[in-house]
Amino acid sequence: MQQIDFYMVDAFSSTTFSGNAAAVCPLMEWLPDETLLKMAKQHNQSETAFFVVSEKGFELRWFTSLGEINLCGHATLAAAHVIFEHLDYTGSSIHFETRFVGPLTVTRNGEWLTLDLPAWHAEPITPPPLLLDALGIRTYREVRVARDYLVVLENQEQVAALQPDIQAMIPLGKMICVTAPGDKQYDFVSRVFCPGDAVPEDPVTGSAHSMLIPYWADKLQKTPMLAYQGGERGGELRCRLEGDRVFIGGQATTYLTGKVFLRQDEHAVGKKALATLKSAGCP
Repeated sequence: MQQIDFYMVDAFSSTTFSGNAAAVCPLMEWLPDETLLKMAKQHNQSETAFFVVSEKGFELRWFTSLGEINLCGHATLAAAHVIFEHLDYTGSSIHFETRFVGPLTVTRNGEWLTLDLPAWHAEPITPPPLLLDALGIRTYREVRVARDYLVVLENQEQVAALQPDIQAMIPLGKMICVTAPGDKQYDFVSRVFCPGDAVPEDPVTGSAHSMLIPYWADKLQKTPMLAYQGGERGGELRCRLEGDRVFIGGQATTYLTGKVFLRQDEHAVGKKALATLKSAGCP
């Protein structure tokens, strides 16, 4: 029986029951993809982050209950929180290697963790009628697309009032990010709907801010910015654009720690020594 440490972390929040929850599992070596997917389904969170120690830092992957995805900001923040707080990592920066978006870095400054992610620039489009119908809107400032749809509304109140038809969004094949200028407290606000990822609404989405930050930095002619994402549950993000990178700051809180038990015939048993963790700064 192999035991794997398990953590549930509320990312982009200084308290439990807010922000965006992610499961995190440190591994001694990679398990088969089928096993990772089964674990993510069992955890039943929007994402599970898995990582292993590498020569350059840590290799990091993200799984939803449906499969592996190319980028997840809040689960990256959660993984960094686990390494800093529970593995007693001694450095101030963590370097992650990823399969789809290259190297990522998370730095710590007191209680705040800052993600370094690629900037995504969205292009203007004529919105598909289904997109507007599913959101239940007729007026908007503009609609753009990159990896996800970006729908810009006039004000924060309109974003908060949205009651979209999530099932109707499924044929669109993308996440839908709805945003607007913020009131006095925030530069911009957003909500993100993920009909194809078994997540009706994602509370705080780091990857969506790879698209939001370049957009609002251009519109507002400013950086850094303070943002808020969420409906019933959400979180605060410190945002900055530098060239082709975005920097997203947030806090994280551990909600749960435990153990995952896997039988040896359910996976390829890892044999790497604990010394690999120690060599990366983990006792």
